[in-house]
Amino acid sequence: MAKKLRVGILFGGRSGEHEVSLLSAASILKAIDRKKYDVVPIGITKEGRWLGAGDAHGLLEGQESAAGRKLRAGDPETTPGAKLLHEGMPTLLAPVPVSASSTGELKRRLSDQASAIDVVFPVLHGTFGEDGTIQGLFELAGIAYVGSGVLGSSAGMDKDVMKRLFAQAGLPIVKHVTVLRSQWEGSPRKTIAQIEAALKYPLFVKPANLGSSVGISKAHNRRELGPALDEAAKYDRKLVVEQGVVGKKSGARELEVAVLGNDEPKASVVGEIIPGKEFYDYEAKYLSEGSVPVIPAKLTGAESKKIREMAIAAFRACDLAGLARVDFLMEPDGKRRIYINEVNTLPGFTQISMYPKLWEASGIKYTDLITRLIELALERQGEKQRNVYSRD
Repeated sequence: MAKKLRVGILFGGRSGEHEVSLLSAASILKAIDRKKYDVVPIGITKEGRWLGAGDAHGLLEGQESAAGRKLRAGDPETTPGAKLLHEGMPTLLAPVPVSASSTGELKRRLSDQASAIDVVFPVLHGTFGEDGTIQGLFELAGIAYVGSGVLGSSAGMDKDVMKRLFAQAGLPIVKHVTVLRSQWEGSPRKTIAQIEAALKYPLFVKPANLGSSVGISKAHNRRELGPALDEAAKYDRKLVVEQGVVGKKSGARELEVAVLGNDEPKASVVGEIIPGKEFYDYEAKYLSEGSVPVIPAKLTGAESKKIREMAIAAFRACDLAGLARVDFLMEPDGKRRIYINEVNTLPGFTQISMYPKLWEASGIKYTDLITRLIELALERQGEKQRNVYSRD
């Protein structure tokens, strides 16, 4: 019998999307093909402490938001309890970050584990997991991992840099302004004047580096703009302000495409999210009822083809790998112009999240999708091993 691959499922983390990561990890741990893989659960607390199987069990078991509310994942088998980490499972002795001077020791300890772990599936959404930082650690240790590399992950996280890459690739983006937190705090009147000179209300104000709509606000006027900038400034030093795509009676249609692959990526069918609130914020995604996914989206054949092609172009523009969800905005009125909004390099991954649901509608079941992502990680690692790093 062939030896089973050992897959480390890494979840939790220090970002504002910690709870979302727990939900995604619970679903993956439940659905992963145990006939093919030995699974090593690895948890990271909100404080940045790395946990092995026993303690990681408790991390998943709580599944409460910072406000003490149970998250609504919509999956009755994963949201309550999620006791999927069994006592006594093999434990990866992951490093506890201490100081910059310990980089060599940290690399050595991770490298010591490389022979025990064949591939890591980082289910870390947001800062410190989706922004290239953890990917750099895997690169130093020589460990295969699911998803984009350091460059693609960091570019896909930073909405300012991402938009620059989209523009360079000729992809249509909404009008926007990027301001620094120090600029806003030091010259608030000047900053608001700069934004209002470039853009028209309503405006969407976002931290440049975060996901799951954390820290995003919609400002309908100047009175709401200041608090929106304050909210976004809690999460990042760069703030992106976008002009809203709106019609006379409604806001933009929110369309999504799942992309899968490395050098030859494929796009799923196009889906649409009809928010239960004014826009698809964190509350609408995870804590409240009413948001409705429509798969496939009601589009013409030409519109669907164009959006899928744009999704692959965006994937390549940011040098992504493995997986990404690409989000679009469509004008609600007659012109139906389409804008690319952003890429998400480690999207929500519960069985009812849009990325898996889009692939299910395209013919790939959830368990098979997990398997394919692991295969793509190993494929990419093999490609890296062809590189020569010294002339000797």
